[in-house]
Amino acid sequence: MANVIGVHLRNGGKIQYYDPGDNEIRMHDHVIVESSRGVEYGMAMTLPREVDDKHFKSAPKKIIRIATEADDAKNAENREKEDEAYRVCKKKILEHELDMKLVEAEYTFDRNKLIFYFTADGRVDFRELVKDLAGIFRTRIELRQIGVRDETKIIGGIGICGRELCCRSYLEDFAPVSIKMAKEQNLSLNPTKISGVCGRLMCCLKNEEEAYEYLNKKLPRKGDEIHTKDGRMGEVQNVNILRQRVRVIFEVNDQREVEEFNAEDLVYEPGVHKKVKHNKNQNQNQGKSQDKSQDKQETRDNKKDSKRDNRQSSKKDTSAKNNGNPGNGSNKGQKKQGNEQGNGEGNNPSTHKKKNHRPRRNRNKGNGENTPREEGRMKEGRPSETK
Repeated sequence: MANVIGVHLRNGGKIQYYDPGDNEIRMHDHVIVESSRGVEYGMAMTLPREVDDKHFKSAPKKIIRIATEADDAKNAENREKEDEAYRVCKKKILEHELDMKLVEAEYTFDRNKLIFYFTADGRVDFRELVKDLAGIFRTRIELRQIGVRDETKIIGGIGICGRELCCRSYLEDFAPVSIKMAKEQNLSLNPTKISGVCGRLMCCLKNEEEAYEYLNKKLPRKGDEIHTKDGRMGEVQNVNILRQRVRVIFEVNDQREVEEFNAEDLVYEPGVHKKVKHNKNQNQNQGKSQDKSQDKQETRDNKKDSKRDNRQSSKKDTSAKNNGNPGNGSNKGQKKQGNEQGNGEGNNPSTHKKKNHRPRRNRNKGNGENTPREEGRMKEGRPSETK
């Protein structure tokens, strides 16, 4: 077991634990301690207490001394120099035209290091800026990029609740906050109402998350089907989580009635959410819509079948004409042959003119029979009858 006290090194900073040693330290006493950044000026936030050694990676460091009046004066002087360093650094940022926003300048208690906190959208090349600042202040310069939450924690402010920001007053680390927490607490999902000064979701949503999760497990959800003890069935319209009250809608003779009950007076299975079935009118309308859709589908199928039948019948007709009946095509061929024979040019290949035409698909080829062109002969412009 180790005897330690909690110390705030800066306002809103994380509490560090130190061994008080033989010093009698009370709450809010100022002390001088040594941290990873050097000697610093802090404030005691807890009384000495026993803590198990497993909570510490290494033995806690001892407090150097309780702050004296000279230490308090030196700390006030450091704060004045920090304001001056802030103005100088901001001027240099404008001269170098760097895309960064300066948040705060901080001196360590012994002035061995000067730290500048800034925010930026991306990476910033501030090497030339560091050289200029080191030449002006003659000390170690450190530029540290932080996020918007850390910026709000350093600057501070008042929340929509009217109190000091949680991150500035007591929060040590930033816990992850999700939109699911706002849904569990039945809050408006408007970003302007659930966001803090930093523009992120409010950290206080995390504080009551476990309580709301526990209470929601005992309540139905909006739209669930529930029963009363007298046997009536209704639909959940709204739920008051903290008061454990449920508002239920009942349908009586095509009219809707709303009543409010305690969660204990309703019959339902916690954790099981059954949605209300549609009423008769809705079922009838749904059935009509389904019938209409089926009729439309049947008409579409009938149209497709009729088109398919027409195509098949047209194909059969064309094939029958081409195969069995010489038809108009044979007459045209016979007329052409007869004209050529009448003019005496039918057997003379030199005087015969070839015409490019697409071949017929259903010609009788390879059957050993003469075609209608070869059987008939033109008489007076008419084809002769075939024998």
